[in-house]
Amino acid sequence: MKKNFHNHTYRCFHAHGEDEDFVLAAIENGFDEIGFSDHCAWHFDKGFVSGMRMREDQIPDYVSSVRVLQEKYSGKIKIHLGWEVEYFRKYMPWMKKTLRTFGFDYIILGHHFYLDEFGTYNGAIRKPEEIKNYSDDVCEAMETGLFTYVAHPDLYMRSYPVFDSAAREAAVKIIGKSIETETPLEFNILGFENRLSKGEDGYPYPAFWRIAAEMGATAIIGIDAHHPDKYYKRKLIEIGETTLRGYGIKVIDKPLFRQNW
Repeated sequence: MKKNFHNHTYRCFHAHGEDEDFVLAAIENGFDEIGFSDHCAWHFDKGFVSGMRMREDQIPDYVSSVRVLQEKYSGKIKIHLGWEVEYFRKYMPWMKKTLRTFGFDYIILGHHFYLDEFGTYNGAIRKPEEIKNYSDDVCEAMETGLFTYVAHPDLYMRSYPVFDSAAREAAVKIIGKSIETETPLEFNILGFENRLSKGEDGYPYPAFWRIAAEMGATAIIGIDAHHPDKYYKRKLIEIGETTLRGYGIKVIDKPLFRQNW
């Protein structure tokens, strides 16, 4: 693995390290292309300020930092400007305008909440109807043609107790839409590390990926780096690669950047 398009910064309040530290770590570990995709800012109603994503007033600094690093390390590594974005319908016009204004290269879909920041956290789903809401949103998001790939598409299995008929139906729906729209699905290394080190069942969920392989989906690996040291965990990444390829699924290393905004 020499490319990673899922990378955060300290601006999201739960990642650590300077932007340049991520670049240097990637270079040292043989990566030739990365994308910064920090948790996006949103222009929330009534001035709400989130504690898990960058603020609106940090956007210019984020963009400037990535552009400076692109120039500084040109010839050593290719760097792209991205965001990890939810599919919040009512805020999408603002999002598309912002992406155009600042010249973003790509966005990935990380659908953490239902409807908006105050809705159900999709990593804490416990009810079948919540799974349906998640899968409906993810599929509609893919249909927009905005998203380069779907980050941790099996997020809903982080807390859901069993892979029952509702969980399987959601998997088939999401995977089917990914094939229809040619939107890759991410095998998330951060979640994989949690599975190995903490014994968590969550994502990447084996049953989900077996179905993805059977249906003929396309996968991409994302480190989901919240600290530069994640680039040094080559053994973990290699185990993740081997595990994913063991399902017999098609794996790509670089997705098509979609800029339909």
